[in-house]
Amino acid sequence: MNRQHIEVIGVDHGWSGMKTVSQVFTTGVKEITTEPAFFNNVVEFNGSYYKVGGKRLEVRDLKVENDNFYILTLAAVAKELNRRGMRNANILLSVGLPLTRFGAEKQDFIDYLSKEKEVVFRFDNEQYRIKIVRVSVFPQCYAAVADRIRSLPKRVVVVDIGSWTIDIMPIENSAPNEAECITIREGLIKCMRKINEECMRQHGRELSEEDMQEIMRNGKHEKLPKKYLSIVENCLRAYADKVYNILLEHGYNLEVTEIVFVGGGADVMKRFGNYGGKNIQYMEDVKANAKGYEYLGKIYLSTHKKEFGLG
Repeated sequence: MNRQHIEVIGVDHGWSGMKTVSQVFTTGVKEITTEPAFFNNVVEFNGSYYKVGGKRLEVRDLKVENDNFYILTLAAVAKELNRRGMRNANILLSVGLPLTRFGAEKQDFIDYLSKEKEVVFRFDNEQYRIKIVRVSVFPQCYAAVADRIRSLPKRVVVVDIGSWTIDIMPIENSAPNEAECITIREGLIKCMRKINEECMRQHGRELSEEDMQEIMRNGKHEKLPKKYLSIVENCLRAYADKVYNILLEHGYNLEVTEIVFVGGGADVMKRFGNYGGKNIQYMEDVKANAKGYEYLGKIYLSTHKKEFGLG
């Protein structure tokens, strides 16, 4: 392991999907009680085996309540290191939290992710040896636009629609207005639950989240029967209206306020929302926060070289 080099890896810990700058996989993990026959997407850690991906985890109040997100983090790091052709690395792990919960949860998240400084584990039956030299936590939502903050309007509202929450962050002169930031638990998971309630009520069947997410991303689904497609489209329009009503309730003029939608919900707002003025932008890259965490982590590393013995 090169002690003079540090890899910055940004990880976005979403309730629907784990993201790095290049990888997206479902936030699912299940322990396998015996050695598996196939090692694809399997983490081996401390003598136990965990299959990642597959069925999404149930949402909890905190992500540090058990080891699930730790195992998912190892998988995310391994996927990213593999893309970079690496198996051993010193790592600055760059992650995020909503700004409204930042102060209350930051240290617990740092302690959780750095509980073992040096970690040896296997992923896809390949051994990885990493040293966590630092865990840096940044505000999500802000991270999604951090690399283009200077090109945004002087006053802009960034709306990050994730799987579990909607973060609304006014930015003035390139800095978040923390007094006006809000987090609302009205993310896309609740929308998908509503869709399936309607599917069950009308047809006695549910849809998979994958089918619903395809319509969110692309506005269509080639194989889904029209009767289900109509339900999904109507629910997504209603959800977009709800998001806009939330903005109205908080005093934002939808005709003139500069708004940037980010996160998985940006696709929904673009395809199913009723507003489409020039004051509204959409960042449809679901990896935007992960890229922002990595961008901000690299800035931190470059300005704190002495802290890491790099110069």
